[in-house]
Amino acid sequence: MEPFGVRLRRALAARGPLCAGIDPHPALLRAWGLDDDVAGLARFSETVAAAVADRVAVVKPQSAFYERFGARGITVLESTIRQCREAGALVLLDAKRGDIGSTAAGYAAAYLDPASPVAADAVTASPYLGVGALAPLFDAAAAHGAGVFVLALTSNPEGRALQRARVADGRTVAQLVLDEISELNAGARPIGSVGAVIGATVGETGCDLSRVNGPLLAPGVGAQGGTVGGLPAVFGDALPAVLPAVSRELLTAGPDPVALRERADRIRAECTAVIAPTWV
Repeated sequence: MEPFGVRLRRALAARGPLCAGIDPHPALLRAWGLDDDVAGLARFSETVAAAVADRVAVVKPQSAFYERFGARGITVLESTIRQCREAGALVLLDAKRGDIGSTAAGYAAAYLDPASPVAADAVTASPYLGVGALAPLFDAAAAHGAGVFVLALTSNPEGRALQRARVADGRTVAQLVLDEISELNAGARPIGSVGAVIGATVGETGCDLSRVNGPLLAPGVGAQGGTVGGLPAVFGDALPAVLPAVSRELLTAGPDPVALRERADRIRAECTAVIAPTWV
């Protein structure tokens, strides 16, 4: 299979720079008039997939909201991944996994091997057991044309003390993560398959993003306070690599499928207007 970076670049060129989150948390299910149960989860997921997966480059289901229902929830997740991919979207599973050795290999097999029922095009991962510990995920991604998005500088205030702490050579932990991602993406064209997660609300990053050579997932646009217009101030010259991720701002347009499509189209147009002039 083609590398994820190649497939992502093609999807962005065809559909614009937008990652649509699918976050069926209890409050949102209730706001849609659905019960907080497996039936409500399935109805919500099917509605979102049918409404937006044919018009955005990437969809990002949040695994936790499916896992809380056990095996039946995972069955809904499998179906959601399948529906989105059949509609032409790349699926980034937001699972934030990170472990070592055989456990990391198990996660890699679960989320990146096409033989798995929950395999996606890419998965999010936590590097705080060491970026090198994620090697089984990177190896599986390379073998199967998949991607890995590694947390680097997140929007949550609890992450600041750790991610902006400095290591012995003076770099921040976030910069260390970004530098190791850069090494993994060295020489990749048009863009590497290992991405970084950098929140849209972090403000001045204090990091050199120019050498990452991979996609920069920017969650936090919309309900969390980030704006599309504010992305250049956060990402600077790295803006062409940014993939804005929008969840609640999009999903609150439901349950009407037409309203969901219209909201997705509007947000995508806003993202394209900011990112495309330097990206195309």
